[in-house]
Amino acid sequence: MDRRTRITVLVVGLLLGLAVLVPRLASARLPGNDLGYSPEQPIAFSHRLHAGEMQIDCLYCHSGAEKSRHAGIPAPTLCMNCHKFVSAPWIDVRAENKLADEEERKPNQILSPEIAKIRAAIDENKSVEWVRIHLLPDFAFFDHRPHVAAGVTCQKCHGPVETMERVRQESSLSMGWCVDCHRNGHETKGTLDCSACHY
Repeated sequence: MDRRTRITVLVVGLLLGLAVLVPRLASARLPGNDLGYSPEQPIAFSHRLHAGEMQIDCLYCHSGAEKSRHAGIPAPTLCMNCHKFVSAPWIDVRAENKLADEEERKPNQILSPEIAKIRAAIDENKSVEWVRIHLLPDFAFFDHRPHVAAGVTCQKCHGPVETMERVRQESSLSMGWCVDCHRNGHETKGTLDCSACHY
């Protein structure tokens, strides 16, 4: 192969490589910048129902936010504080009760498939493998405690979780977004010292 043909092959190869690479780079995100990320979870937990309609406080399930760096994910046993009494949507329970009355028998317990997954995790002594949504890069440090203590609402960073059937990342969690909040976000301004968030 002569020199001109080799250069042509090389240029065509580079152009093809760029044609494949450029669209991927255009959609690339920095670590933590997963705006809109909403993965399917192992249990279809509705924040809209629990935090919205039922108005269960975020800190009931995510009590770690007051006491530790991480808000934490509740253990299946915490879910059973309520779900030992509530085993399925009320409409399904009511339908079974009506059918049992018509058939002159005791109603069968109705167990929703999602609550059955919680019970199975407890019976098998396993945790639920939730898919993490909000993730910062390793070089950034975030602690929930001072934010909760300062009165920053969960919605300030996580968006209107009480309206979400499936949780999604509402904020970019970029450094600029955090710094903007520390400057202007709430009455007790956050520090702008780099070492507060970076090791």
